[in-house]
Amino acid sequence: MINQNNKIMKIVIGAAAGNVGSRIAKKVAATNHSAVLLGNKIESLENLNILNSSSYEVDMNDVEQVVTHTKGADALFWLVPPALGVSSLKEWYDSIIAAGVAAIKENKIPRVVVISSLGAGASDNLGTVTYVGNMEKAFKEVASNVVFLRPGYFMENFLLQKDDILKNGYFSFPYDTNHDIPFISADDIGDVAAQYLMDVNWAGQWTRNIMGPNNITLQEAAAIFSAELQQEIVYKQVSYDDIKNQFAQFGANATVQKELVDLYKALGDPNGAYAIPRTLEAYTPTTLGQVIRNKFK
Repeated sequence: MINQNNKIMKIVIGAAAGNVGSRIAKKVAATNHSAVLLGNKIESLENLNILNSSSYEVDMNDVEQVVTHTKGADALFWLVPPALGVSSLKEWYDSIIAAGVAAIKENKIPRVVVISSLGAGASDNLGTVTYVGNMEKAFKEVASNVVFLRPGYFMENFLLQKDDILKNGYFSFPYDTNHDIPFISADDIGDVAAQYLMDVNWAGQWTRNIMGPNNITLQEAAAIFSAELQQEIVYKQVSYDDIKNQFAQFGANATVQKELVDLYKALGDPNGAYAIPRTLEAYTPTTLGQVIRNKFK
């Protein structure tokens, strides 16, 4: 994908300090486009040290702030950043969806790229997978040209268990050891998103599954960790109650705990979100081994 018009575009990137947003920002700035970085901490944005960029501390659920800082945008990247200390994830998602909708509608943003999820909106009880389905519906109402990227499980989420992996020799999920998951690197998600943001030659409303190089089971993931770290790493299956208690320790209230357990159950359903068949365009190249080498050591 290329910008055949060679136009210097203003590309606004929401949650730009995150794994995906920062990758997009670097890609956009490297091609001399103007990257506008939005995030809730100005220091995190400025610490990215990205040329051809401007940074703004913005609450992504504040309609007025988002509309103001997306004026004149040629393209917008939008996602809902993770949050635990909120009253409910649904309210959190709804507020950020509303701000994005207002910005697109008010500023007539020509192209939008959104991070959704595999299985988006398939049912009403899938936690955040349901909520990103709501986001797709809302954005379709206001964005003539929009791509919804539906990734699998972020490989970088293993970093949340880094201490257990490196010090205690295990990682855990509430899934059967042979449950296979389309693990994908945040870097690849960012690369795909950046391509769409910088390309003026597509139009319409699209969804695209992106699923990493191949599905792997948790037993296979443990073997990959063991080989890369040169120490025995095992997979430990925990209960959904254990997951709930972990989030309680991180400060999530009862509502958010339930929403996250609903999400984990949705991702663990052998006939659910991660059972979606692969297509050629769902392939992304970065392997779990590469992520371990680059981000765990």
